[in-house]
Amino acid sequence: MEMQSIKEALRYLMGFAGPSGFGSSSTADQVTAQDSSHSTPPNLTAIITGATSGIGAETARVLAKRGLRLIIPARDVKRAAEVRERIRRESPTAEIVVIEMDLSSIASIRRFCARFLALGLPLNILIYNATTAYAQSKLANIMHAKEIARQLKGASTTCYVALNPQVQGISGKYFVDCNESSCSSLADDEIAAQNLWKETHTLVRRLISKP
Repeated sequence: MEMQSIKEALRYLMGFAGPSGFGSSSTADQVTAQDSSHSTPPNLTAIITGATSGIGAETARVLAKRGLRLIIPARDVKRAAEVRERIRRESPTAEIVVIEMDLSSIASIRRFCARFLALGLPLNILIYNATTAYAQSKLANIMHAKEIARQLKGASTTCYVALNPQVQGISGKYFVDCNESSCSSLADDEIAAQNLWKETHTLVRRLISKP
């Protein structure tokens, strides 16, 4: 097991491609570049949270470049508007809608949902980039993600799963460096997942019902 982990780490550091043809050195632009036989379906709408910086902003840039309509929920609408303008400098015809939303507020989320539904648009892709981290256990992950984002490669897996025809019809899987990977046994525990879903549903209903 230890030797396998070392091999996986070396493959990552060297940027070796996996079965998909892509790896840790692949950029979001590369993994979404379509050949003549596979074009992006028209009129796709994607909601992208955390799109005001880092991997989220890079994901938004590339998806807009590929012709997707973007909905950007943001607590700081000014920063989101700045991201929108940067994207439009590269993709002048990009359709990007910024809607205020604070993920820490149920009321704000409900207002966002109402405004989005009022637009009458389909929701084809939902990309959730967590914007709030917790404690020291995630410090290393954050530092690593920031470095990947700096190199404009951190969004590659997100964009690959969103658009690449190789994964069309695949759902509920875990991807690393643009290739399907396995989760821990805890992450694959269906009973625990069902219990988490029920508890979350209970807590959300309790919050919504508060005066």
